[in-house]
Amino acid sequence: MSAFPCSEDVLPESVPLLPLPEVADRLGIVVTRVHQMLRDHQLLAVRRDGVAGVPERFFDADGNVTRFLPGLITVMKDGKYSDEEILRWIFTDDDTLPGKPVDALHGPLAREVIRRAAAEPF
Repeated sequence: MSAFPCSEDVLPESVPLLPLPEVADRLGIVVTRVHQMLRDHQLLAVRRDGVAGVPERFFDADGNVTRFLPGLITVMKDGKYSDEEILRWIFTDDDTLPGKPVDALHGPLAREVIRRAAAEPF
């Protein structure tokens, strides 16, 4: 099996990351399943200080991957955006939402975030 994809850290230092073993614990799965989720583009990871991690904001209050994240990643990957471009867009302030798209994924604007990702180049 191939290695899992892991982007350069394009996120602000203020964005907390969860190491992959902690992601596995939260989801109640083995870490190799997290690797598969990264290969399947259900999650994105970055390497910070030599350690692969997933942004903590990708999870809901129950510890699950926020419902609309895999769909958003798929829409953007289909639009030929790189993982780094997706991460930058998800964590960039957008006054029209308001806030960051990653924050809107946790509320009633989640479908709007996906619509914008599909309709507008950034």
